[in-house]
Amino acid sequence: MYQFFVEPSQIQGNRIIITGSDVNHIKNVLRMRIGEEIAVSNGVDDKEYRCGIEQFTDDEVVCTLRFIREEGVELPSKIYLFQSLPKADKMELIIQKAVELGVYEIIPVSAARSIVRLDDKKAKNKISRWQGISEAAAKQSKRSVIPEIKSVMNMKDAVDYASQFDIRLIPYELAQDMSKTKELVGNIRPGESVCIFIGPEGGFEEKEITYAIEKGVVPITLGKRILRTETAALTVLSWLMYHFEE
Repeated sequence: MYQFFVEPSQIQGNRIIITGSDVNHIKNVLRMRIGEEIAVSNGVDDKEYRCGIEQFTDDEVVCTLRFIREEGVELPSKIYLFQSLPKADKMELIIQKAVELGVYEIIPVSAARSIVRLDDKKAKNKISRWQGISEAAAKQSKRSVIPEIKSVMNMKDAVDYASQFDIRLIPYELAQDMSKTKELVGNIRPGESVCIFIGPEGGFEEKEITYAIEKGVVPITLGKRILRTETAALTVLSWLMYHFEE
């Protein structure tokens, strides 16, 4: 079943109005017909609104609400991925898979050893493209929200931004106590916000690690092997999804 996102104001009683680029997609790409059922989310509450297509206009698809699925698909904690900018198009893969695994927000980080450097214009274009990938992945995986891709931050600003959240973890090759890591992850309670910092190719510089630890970010280990940046991100998110899923 196809899923679409609307603003809360577009859900009007038992009528749901779809506008924007989704109108052309529904009418001319998917070639859907009157009476077909779709799923709609408003990006705010963890509900799925099932509705049937009632009418097409030039710029709207008018739907009638059939029922609301209340149980939701979102994780009970918001997960924030602070992902250092990787080479090539790895960021696109990371965003797609992170959204599928339940991440709430992704913060691109320009770390000291990040090879990729983005000026303001390039960064703006990249964020726009990455946000589109997030939306597509959210639709494909039937998420109730579209994870936001924040503006690129340096490591200091990223650590400072993370200070408002409950749990802050950073995989670090010198952290070798897997039992402590398992305990830390296992003790995260539903409802606590979780931040994960992932370094670039070559890892974080020691001064970045030191600053993060001074600000309360806790080092963890991902095992005895050195993982690529994209593998590290998806490994931690998979751990958290397994921990939180009921």
